[in-house]
Amino acid sequence: MQETTANRVAANATSSFTEHLQRERPDLMPFGHMPFNQLPAAGQAAAPLQAPHGTTIVAMSYAGGVLMAGDRRATMGNVIASRHIEKVFPADQYSVLGIAGTAGIALDITRLFQVELEHYEKIEGTLLSLDGKANRLGAMVRGNLPMAMQGLAVVPLFAGFDRPAGFGRLFSYDVTGGRYEEQEHHAVGSGSMFARGALKKLWRPGLSEQDAVAVAVEALYDAADDDSATGGPDPVRQLWPVVYVVNRTGAVRVPDRDLAAVAGRIIESRAVAQREA
Repeated sequence: MQETTANRVAANATSSFTEHLQRERPDLMPFGHMPFNQLPAAGQAAAPLQAPHGTTIVAMSYAGGVLMAGDRRATMGNVIASRHIEKVFPADQYSVLGIAGTAGIALDITRLFQVELEHYEKIEGTLLSLDGKANRLGAMVRGNLPMAMQGLAVVPLFAGFDRPAGFGRLFSYDVTGGRYEEQEHHAVGSGSMFARGALKKLWRPGLSEQDAVAVAVEALYDAADDDSATGGPDPVRQLWPVVYVVNRTGAVRVPDRDLAAVAGRIIESRAVAQREA
């Protein structure tokens, strides 16, 4: 009996948009397609392409949820490629994603992840669990491994509100797609070492949402002080970090006017203290 179109579609149906895309249109995937047996041998890796890279992302828990913030600078070698790039995005209603690394691939992975979660919700009629979202993202990062071995790595941070558990959770990854649940706070990107140092001093259990925003902005300010690839708050251009808070009501972006006020207080306090570092 000749197979009908409906039967063929039903047989190939999947709740994963990524799997569907890999099967039907692999050319549209954001990942590299070079087979592993064609990758350069150890010690013979090709020189990395000159492509815009984004840094730095910080995330932390606070009383009632999680927060994620990213600076606005992208660099290409020693050149500032952009001062306006956004690196933190809502993945769905209850989770956010921040990506450091090769900007173009990172943005493609972000868009694909957003569609992946939306597709799952439409097919299954329910939201994917937070652990399921974190696992799906890890698989996408692992799919980019051939490009990462060419110097085009993408390293995300993922955070969301676990509605059944009633609290926010935070996940970090490595370039192989390894997933690690972080406690309290974390940072990725070239300025992460300096941001983590600031977070260790400034973060405390039970932070209010307002205080958590201030801690995130100051951590990015410290990272920008010592890392040339990280851009700090820019009052001249009116450029502020991208900050999202996620709690039981969903993911919300913090308005620029609030970030301007927070950054202003940080700059003023350091000026009054006459701090050089």
